[in-house]
Amino acid sequence: MAAMVRACMPLRTPAAAAAASSSAAAAAASPTKPRSNARVLVLGGTGRVGGSTATALSKLRPDLNILIGGRNREKGETLASKLGVQSEFVEIDTGNAAMLKEALQDVDLVVHTAGPFQGGTECTVLQAAISTKTAYIDVCDDMDYSWRAKAYHEEAKAQDVPAITTAGIYPGVSNVMAAELVNAARNEDGEPERLRFFYYTAGSGGAGPTILATSFLLLGEDVIAYNKGEEIKLKPYSGVLNIDFGKGVRKRDVYLLNLPEVKSAHKFLGVPTVSARFGTSPFFWNWGMEAFANFLPVEFLRDKDKVRELVELVDPLVRAIDGFAGERVSMRVDLECSNGRNTIGLFSHRKLSVSVGHSTAAFVLAVLEGSTQPGVWFPEEPEGIAIESRKLLLERASQGTTNFVMNKPSWMIETDPKEVILGIYV
Repeated sequence: MAAMVRACMPLRTPAAAAAASSSAAAAAASPTKPRSNARVLVLGGTGRVGGSTATALSKLRPDLNILIGGRNREKGETLASKLGVQSEFVEIDTGNAAMLKEALQDVDLVVHTAGPFQGGTECTVLQAAISTKTAYIDVCDDMDYSWRAKAYHEEAKAQDVPAITTAGIYPGVSNVMAAELVNAARNEDGEPERLRFFYYTAGSGGAGPTILATSFLLLGEDVIAYNKGEEIKLKPYSGVLNIDFGKGVRKRDVYLLNLPEVKSAHKFLGVPTVSARFGTSPFFWNWGMEAFANFLPVEFLRDKDKVRELVELVDPLVRAIDGFAGERVSMRVDLECSNGRNTIGLFSHRKLSVSVGHSTAAFVLAVLEGSTQPGVWFPEEPEGIAIESRKLLLERASQGTTNFVMNKPSWMIETDPKEVILGIYV
């Protein structure tokens, strides 16, 4: 049955890929629609990110069969009942390879949201997807894990399996935004020189303890950045900058973090200088993150069990403060070129817990519609999300945003632009 199901998915053969590439404009305007009974398994579906993804998918494509995969039957069945008759709960342990392979036998695509990914040594879900010839995406936000997944590229390609790693909101949508900025610059004879990712989330973003654990685990990693083509290592949560995220968010302090889009953008977009920064609010959360990075032993911050205990300790306080801090999220991607052309992309939403679902669902639909070639890809690679499919993906991901702009000069979105002379702003 599995082979029959997968035969219905578009762009799964070289002939189909060639046909699609010969009619790129038509594909961009009218993507191939997945069959109405396509089955999507969301692992970690009882968590905040997985649940949001399943909910967004059910709204974007109510005809899809959505399986909620997880260990909490009560939460899973409750969510499945809310999503309707097209949804059901499947009890799965993502660490059990045999259980995963069995669950994937009649699934068209699996979405891996069961983090945290930091410290992971095995790509068990991806391996199971390849062995069962199931399309795959994950929302990995760890540099080492994402490149461990990338190492399965040839194996996935040989099995005709399309897969995308780091396919969430950031990284994920931010990668596609960067790719669009770079593509537009090169179309106007500009050579990209510096690419910077800036992220802001109010409080914990309402994203749950897993994301909180991810933040703490990242404090135990050296920051990888690139300066004029050279890889450099920097201290986590250092190098603060005050960045203007435009209306509704305004200026916020952001700090260096080790995020996978830095390395992938440097390698696949060919930009010599790349970095990523993140900040939160209220301001004392940034102070707390700095203190953790500076005073807690690295061994502590890299120990998942100890970080989990720390999360359990601070989670009640985080929830209480989230009540008034909100969960607004904003991403700003800045590109500077050799010809003086400087542009940005900006994406802001009132609720991270909603926006992350729309973002991940946008990648799911892109893969189901045939945008992704066999192999393991990062979002900015054209074989991962075809160039002609990026606009539709961004449209889907940006649903409900309060501010979404692309390829604009920074002064057009900043709350306090600088006037050089006679009405000229920078």
